[in-house]
Amino acid sequence: MRLIFLGPPGAGKGTQAKLLTEKYGIPQLSTGDMLRAAVAEQSDVGKRAKAVMDAGQLVSDEIVNEIVSNRIDAPDCAKGFILDGYPRTVPQAVALGKMLEGKGLGLDAVIELKVDEGALVRRMENRVAETLAAGGKVRSDDNPEAFKKRLVEYREKTAPLSEHYAATGELKTVDGMASVETVTSEINRILATASADA
Repeated sequence: MRLIFLGPPGAGKGTQAKLLTEKYGIPQLSTGDMLRAAVAEQSDVGKRAKAVMDAGQLVSDEIVNEIVSNRIDAPDCAKGFILDGYPRTVPQAVALGKMLEGKGLGLDAVIELKVDEGALVRRMENRVAETLAAGGKVRSDDNPEAFKKRLVEYREKTAPLSEHYAATGELKTVDGMASVETVTSEINRILATASADA
């Protein structure tokens, strides 16, 4: 079961990925975790990534693609994996396609959680208000202004991936505004169809 999750911050990708990880026994691969692991292992590519990050620069596609490729080769990915936060751009998606093809693998589905961005912002504002009303401390990433910026960045950079995967016929969309249970059952339905077609 090889999947990609798409959707803006706050769409619930992490929650759904965790449920699938438990159900299928496959790892959720997030770019940040893979980068940190490569740096910690001090592999060649990890050292190159660390040098770039220490210089305060963004890690190149070439380095990220190599880290992903190495991670996919790990034994725990033999049954599959869920990519979350990668690919971020169409060039990365094209590189991933070639990489998987080179390994004799393919994707089962690209699942996009469609959400109402305005509702996501309101949801966050309500959460902040409730936390403050209860005398709690607001998490630094629960900042509606910063969140809006992340949504814009997602739309500009990552949204073209939807078109890319729609063109390849791999894209499946799910209403991310539905309840967690509804989203989960819809994803399971898509995956059951994908494995039946495989």
